[in-house]
Amino acid sequence: MGDDDYRIERDSLGEMEVPVDAYWGAQTQRAVENFPISGITFGRRFVRALGVVKKAAAQANRDLGMIDEDVAAAIVEAADEVIAGELDDQFPVDVFQTGSGTSSNMNANEVIANRAAEIMGEGIGDRVVHPNDHVNFGQSSNDVIPTAMHVASLEAVEKDLLPALETLAEALGDKEDEFDGVVKTGRTHLQDATPVRLGQEFGGYRTQVEKGIRRVENVREHLGELALGGTAVGTGLNTHPEFPAKAAEYMTEETGVEFREADNHFEAQAAHDAMSEAHGALRTVAGSLNKIANDLRLLASGPRNGLGELEQPENQPGSSIMPGKINPVVAEAVNQVHKQVVGNDAAVSAGAAEGQIDLNLYKPVLAHNFLESAKLLANSSEVFAERFVAKLEANEEHCETQVEQSMALATALNPAIGYDKASKVAKKALAEDKTVRQVAVDEGYLTEEEADAVLDPEKMTHRGILGDD
Repeated sequence: MGDDDYRIERDSLGEMEVPVDAYWGAQTQRAVENFPISGITFGRRFVRALGVVKKAAAQANRDLGMIDEDVAAAIVEAADEVIAGELDDQFPVDVFQTGSGTSSNMNANEVIANRAAEIMGEGIGDRVVHPNDHVNFGQSSNDVIPTAMHVASLEAVEKDLLPALETLAEALGDKEDEFDGVVKTGRTHLQDATPVRLGQEFGGYRTQVEKGIRRVENVREHLGELALGGTAVGTGLNTHPEFPAKAAEYMTEETGVEFREADNHFEAQAAHDAMSEAHGALRTVAGSLNKIANDLRLLASGPRNGLGELEQPENQPGSSIMPGKINPVVAEAVNQVHKQVVGNDAAVSAGAAEGQIDLNLYKPVLAHNFLESAKLLANSSEVFAERFVAKLEANEEHCETQVEQSMALATALNPAIGYDKASKVAKKALAEDKTVRQVAVDEGYLTEEEADAVLDPEKMTHRGILGDD
């Protein structure tokens, strides 16, 4: 690249060559050169959140008379472009950077300042809109980045994850109703247990997801607190006393998500327990989905030499060598998401527990891992619901055959003939390859009519003692 491909930008350390068509400035360029670590940059949710924070800050400072109205208007317009995703390619800083996220804050300040100057008819780099004096007025990276973390994380929860989990819960509920009349063998320890309706099992899965939804909803209270207004160490030096609450109101208005000033700015910047707590809810949900996916894989195993109680959708060929093989690929993707979320949780919990004195220094990695988990869980929940759960069919005939052969039917004999006799019936049935019903009648423990009343698999799926009038 030639000299014409760059322009000169300046910061407190001196001059830097910046690509001529870039809106970012010297500090962003230094970060690009300092952190060629992962090639991973912040995604849409976090960049959008930076725009939301900077827009709200400009609006609040305008209202409080801290910056001129024309400058504020240009900042708001530029921030709107960041919010809309029109400037995503202007955020090149690696996630693995300074622990406060200063590089990403200055990236936002420089991009918005230069774009705002352009909006005002001035040149990029002219500093008619200053990245520090205007865009960052009354702020510090130490309160901006945790604010953006919470905005991005709670938006991801409210707008992506919760709707996706609702979709999955609804799909499981539909199958709960559809399969309610299908009686099958229950299994504990992967061994035959007393009968259960397939719909009852799916009702358990639906409830598991619904409880997960409530767990995720509980993160609202603490993620809704914003650090903005604490500036460098939590004291609020160089910001208007009314700035934090006013900016939070504007962020609520922009996002439709409820935000408020932090209860304590020192806690909000020095510790990120809220992020750890919230990601713990995500990890729990990931575990729930993993368990459900594993169960459905087992129930659909076969088609001839497995449990075969469910017929899975044929989403794609399952093997490059075995013709006709179909695998539960979507469920397996859910399993893999669980492992990634567990790994992310280790990073989030470790990072949230670190930092020294007045500042946690793991803000970028906390934000990145949380947002990745929320995105993976949201996307996998939608796909799981639509491309796997909704397409499952019950193999009713196979379920009926298997439940009649189950040794666990002998459990219903306990109230009628006692545990010891019932145990003998079960063992004899297994040894002679007979049904429990056959042996109970052959041994004279029950009449045919009594056996019909006591050994009714469907009735065994309800609470009560069979054979009682």
